[in-house]
This record gives sequence, C-alpha cells and structure tokens, in this order.
Amino acid sequence: MENQIFRTVLGDVPVAELGMILPHEHLFTDLRGPDTFDYAQDDPGLVIETMKPYLAAAEDAGVTGLIECSTVGVGRNIEILRRLAEQTRIHIIAPTGIYKEAFTPKSFLHCTVDDLVQLWTEEITQSIEDTPAKAGFIKIAVSDDGPTKLEERNIRAAARASLATGAAIASHTIGGRAVMEEIAFLVDEALSLDKFIWVHAESEDDLSLHRQVADLGIYVEYDFIGQPNQDPLAQVKKVRTMVEHNYGERLLLSHDAGWFQPGRPQGQPEGGMRGYTYISDEFIPLLLANGLDRETVKLLIETNPKRAFAVELTN
Repeated sequence: MENQIFRTVLGDVPVAELGMILPHEHLFTDLRGPDTFDYAQDDPGLVIETMKPYLAAAEDAGVTGLIECSTVGVGRNIEILRRLAEQTRIHIIAPTGIYKEAFTPKSFLHCTVDDLVQLWTEEITQSIEDTPAKAGFIKIAVSDDGPTKLEERNIRAAARASLATGAAIASHTIGGRAVMEEIAFLVDEALSLDKFIWVHAESEDDLSLHRQVADLGIYVEYDFIGQPNQDPLAQVKKVRTMVEHNYGERLLLSHDAGWFQPGRPQGQPEGGMRGYTYISDEFIPLLLANGLDRETVKLLIETNPKRAFAVELTN
C-alpha cells in the first residue's frame, strides 16, 4: 500500500494512515429530484450543526474514513462535504458519476459515453466543479428491473473512467438479475472486476449468487447493517457463511446511514437520522460472539475497504 492513497475532499491521504472505513454512507443527500428549484442546496451552517455530532460519535467509535455515496442526481454538494470534513478527523471521500435514470439531471440526458468519461476522469484527476476537491471513486446506479439504455451508457463510461484512473466503481444495484446484466457490460469493456462493488448485495436473498459474483473478484457489499427492518443475527449468518466459504476478502460492511435531507425540517430524513456507530458498537461484538475472530473482523472493516477504494499513485 506504499503508493496507494485515498482521494478525499480535502486532499490525498496515504491508505496506510487509515483504520476502520465505512464504505457506504451519506452525509448530505437530496432525494427530491434534480428538477427541484433548490436542489442539492441548504444552509451549510445548519448542515454542520446537524451532522457534526454524528461524525464525532463515529470518530469516537474508531471510524477513520467515510465513503460518501451521494452522487450527481441525489444531491452531491462538494462545498458542504468539504465544510463537514473540516469539522472531523474522519477522511471523507466523495464520488464522481451519476445516479439511475429516474434521477438524471436534464443536462446529462444526451451526453455520450465519451463525454462522461472525460468529465469523470477530470473529476478524479483534476477537480470537481472548480473546487479544490477531487473525486475518490465512481458512483452509479441501475434501475431495479435492470439497466436501462441510459444506464448502460453510464456503466460503460464508468468502466472506461475506471480503466483510465484506477478508481473503484460502486453501483447501487438491487437484486441478482440486475447485477449480472451489469457485469456483462463491464466484462465487455474489459474492466478488471476487482474494481467493481455490488452495492446493496443484501437485496438478493440467494447467497449462492453472492458467492458467484465474489468468484469474479467483485466486492459484495452488505450495507443494510443496523437498519431497523433488518435482523442482525441473520446478517451475521450471511457474513459467517461468506467467510466460511472463503469469500471474506470480497466482503464490505456499512450502514447506508445518515443523512441531512434538504427541504425537510431541520434536514431530518423520513424515518429520522441514523448515525454511523452501529457496526462498531453492536455488529462487531455480534460477529465476535458468533465465531469470527478479530483478524477476520479487521479484514472486513479495514483491509477490504482499503483495497477496494485505494487509488494507485503513478508518479
């Protein structure tokens, strides 16, 4: 990991400096759609006031890195993320990319694959929206019924931008059929599949498909950890099953938690704010109590996300 860095909103950080990393969380997310008149905007002071205690609690729980997955279409606001990053020792990594078709801004509807490759490569290697920040990964999404033609465009652009930069691709993908369609496009683009992260893999009940995907080198991300409608012991069982079948090196764990929601009172999302400490406070003890050792836990919460999101410095 000597030449590997995390590309954070405040600058590059050597991977070796990080410990526990949460690979799928949200700090500021706007689900109202990009045609909303004040889309992706709110008072930065209110955002900081609301989110700072959650970041402080995560920092106290041992979190050193947080992958912020709100991409274009669901409220990416780099200036607010930079302001938040200045309030914490947690390193915040923001994406380039675009969300699924239903959330695509009009200005992106008629872009070509090459247009997107150029933009996303520039945001990873130079800057995002004339800010000092660079993107640390590529975040895309596909519709629940599988990729649309527009989303196929995005997948192919993400693959080519990843090939150009070494950045990981994390894709919101519900269900096994959708991910297999997505993988076919990535293979066609000759992407090394260890650069791809299946976000929301828990949406697919068939664990044999999780293993099939992991066999390809893909990271299988369980990011419903701590959500109120989830059975934590069932989640522990899934993790144990994957580990026992020798797929521990392909697993990522996160909460998909947060987040400040513009347009809602005090930014509170529907259902209320969820913090970023359940894995540290509750889930890791459950894993240890159910047969996993500390070395394996470290693999899941530290080593794997470092490998998944690291960018190789070439000079």
